[in-house]
Amino acid sequence: MSLHPPPRPAVGAAPAVLKIVIAGGFGTGKTTAVAAVSEITPLSTEEYLTEASADVDSLAGIEAKQTTTVAFDFGRLSLPDAPVPLELFLFGTPGQDRFVDLWYDLSRGAVGAVVLVDTRRLESSFTPVSFFEDIGLPFVVAINQFDGAHRYHPEQVRAALELPASVPVVTCDARNSNHVAGVLLTLVSHAVHHTSISRSGHAPASSLQDA
Repeated sequence: MSLHPPPRPAVGAAPAVLKIVIAGGFGTGKTTAVAAVSEITPLSTEEYLTEASADVDSLAGIEAKQTTTVAFDFGRLSLPDAPVPLELFLFGTPGQDRFVDLWYDLSRGAVGAVVLVDTRRLESSFTPVSFFEDIGLPFVVAINQFDGAHRYHPEQVRAALELPASVPVVTCDARNSNHVAGVLLTLVSHAVHHTSISRSGHAPASSLQDA
């Protein structure tokens, strides 16, 4: 960590515009997270679940779920008081594995991804984790703490998902805008760190979370 935090940008400086993907398995809270933090009315493509999807969309553990995203969610969050002013464009993916082709499209041009995890259905998180590992996009894992779900330590979830120490694992409540904003800042900091290492071969002196 640098002893001298980076200087604040001049008042009125144009924000850095970043695209972020909000991913995760079926029913992990992606639409909820985008809606909680978006400063605009989020675009949502949710449709009601029908009997036609019963064989492929298991509701075990989330029996109350009635809708699912069929294209993507979109929201926007401005963070003018961050060490570097940011404008984040948020794209929530559909959770089912059959939409993986769409994940590629949504990930183009993104700085990184948040993988939301539901510990009651941890197996649904393996595909999105593997996806971002395979395409080389920086990501963080956010454990969505559902009401009534057992609270696992982040390191237990890291071990279960076989994540390297370099991938941040945090907890959040996807309904809480401050929690979601914190996860997004963690991702941006991680993505900056990851990019700097990739380009220079060593870690940068400071990050967005140093200030």
